[in-house]
Amino acid sequence: MTKSSSQVEALALGARLRSARETAGLTQNRAAKELGVARTTIVAIEKGERRVNPAELVKLGRLYGELVSRLLRPTALIPDLVLQFRRSRARPTSDDDSVETTKLLQRLAASYVELEERLDVPLVAHYPPEYRIRRSRLVEQAEDLAQEIRHVLGVGPRAPVHELERMLESEFGLRIFTRLLPSHIAGAFAFHEALGACVLLNARHPRTRRLWTLAHEFGHFLTNRHSVDVLRLQDDHLEPFADLFAGSLLLPAAEMRRRFAESHRAEGKFSARHLIYLASAFGVSIEAITRRFERLGLLASGTYEMLRERGLSEHVVDEVVGKPQDAHPRSPSRFGLLAGEAYDRGMLTEGQVASMLGLDRVETRELLDLVEQVGLTDELPE
Repeated sequence: MTKSSSQVEALALGARLRSARETAGLTQNRAAKELGVARTTIVAIEKGERRVNPAELVKLGRLYGELVSRLLRPTALIPDLVLQFRRSRARPTSDDDSVETTKLLQRLAASYVELEERLDVPLVAHYPPEYRIRRSRLVEQAEDLAQEIRHVLGVGPRAPVHELERMLESEFGLRIFTRLLPSHIAGAFAFHEALGACVLLNARHPRTRRLWTLAHEFGHFLTNRHSVDVLRLQDDHLEPFADLFAGSLLLPAAEMRRRFAESHRAEGKFSARHLIYLASAFGVSIEAITRRFERLGLLASGTYEMLRERGLSEHVVDEVVGKPQDAHPRSPSRFGLLAGEAYDRGMLTEGQVASMLGLDRVETRELLDLVEQVGLTDELPE
């Protein structure tokens, strides 16, 4: 017997409610207690055998941390990144901030995919095969992989990589977001069959930190993409290959050695001034550039700590070379452009755009005004 449309809707809503409950890490008993019903009622709702009334839906949405409008949207994706995160992490980072960060990444990525489906403009992904990393000779493997990726990105073996975010989205098809996160979380990476590869960066952190975090998480994508990772600042040393890869990609060894030798030839020394200049030129922090020279054996181990004790800091760097213009936000991302186009077509309200992008109303209005003023969704003559 063919199911009626109402039965299909009940089945779909039940599936979304089940996924939202699992993502929130809650049992059917907990949901039943919130609604004041038996567990068998929750089972029936999730199977599509019993309709959930509006009051119950509001309660469940509040309990699961999901908007009712999102639960009701037939095209809304509610994958299980948080459940995947809890199962995949070997180290104890499953604190509330990490779970909330994973939830945010999940919501943004699902909204991105939903917009693509509505507008029929899928993001084309070009994922290379995962690279198998041996436990020995990590440094050499990181250097080799970084040079290969530089070749694919077309930046050559020496040039700075300032537009890494745009490159990774256009060349590989990664979904990259920058939003406000707890200060101790640098970012997050996840891969899901329905969402693809996704990276979330912390807007609270300076541009130099975000660039390093993106390179670090890209290393996870290349080597272990089927996990979910929330990168916390104090956990960097627990992920040696991703950090080695970030240094090799952003600060290529051959170029660092060339700059070091050039400074010695010209001035007979390599000073803190050279470090500041190179940090600015390659878009990284003074700590990142100093530790890179230490790792290459060009500076003595502990040089960064010595410089820090002498008062060298990012604030001093900004005073010497000028504070760089922050790259967030720049022009609208592809995600923002799609949301603007959906709004322009009358497919979304301003409030729905704000919800999908994870922005406040002021930020959303600014984005929509920009899309409208510049005509970013207008068809161009051929």
